[in-house]
Amino acid sequence: MSGLIGRKIGMTSLFDENGKNIPCTVIEAGPCVVTQVRTEEVDGYNALQLGFDDKKAKSSNKALDGHFKKAGTTAKKKVVEFQGFEGEYKLGDSISVDHFEEGEFVDVSGVSKGKGFQGVVKRHGFAGVGQATHGQHNRLRAPGSIGAASYPARVFKGMRMAGRMGGDKVKVQNLRVLKVVAEKNLLVVKGAVPGHKNAFVTIQK
Repeated sequence: MSGLIGRKIGMTSLFDENGKNIPCTVIEAGPCVVTQVRTEEVDGYNALQLGFDDKKAKSSNKALDGHFKKAGTTAKKKVVEFQGFEGEYKLGDSISVDHFEEGEFVDVSGVSKGKGFQGVVKRHGFAGVGQATHGQHNRLRAPGSIGAASYPARVFKGMRMAGRMGGDKVKVQNLRVLKVVAEKNLLVVKGAVPGHKNAFVTIQK
């Protein structure tokens, strides 16, 4: 699937032709530089490696500098491979938000917001005890029994419990492109995408 690397700007809303208010996300998509071309003969598959967002020189190393120098560009913060591009691209080519068209559907991947260590009510939607009577003290949001007794005498793997929440790779599929603002490299898609503001995302056709 061909695509671009972008940065989540934030959420807003637009009105459609029927006057319905549609929640949407604004993404700064590209321009991305082709930093490597994978070919069937050399690598066993065809793909393009794209780089997005300039990195400070002091934050890069000589290996990365050499890699990006071949493409005639500066070091990039985010590098992702995409397959399925049509046409011929060579090192140093730039791919902009014009790659997308209004009305088509895209998949957006990113890392969800990290929410730290959370309990079962917030993390898994448990209802809690629900009642404060019969001597309940601090059990309203407790997980309750976890089901182990003398048999099986252990807790099964995968039991839903409290723990770290968020910070996972998430893909939201089939988001409609509402608007493409080419002069500002902005892409407006319907609905929400994973990640905090200014988080990197990948948009795939």
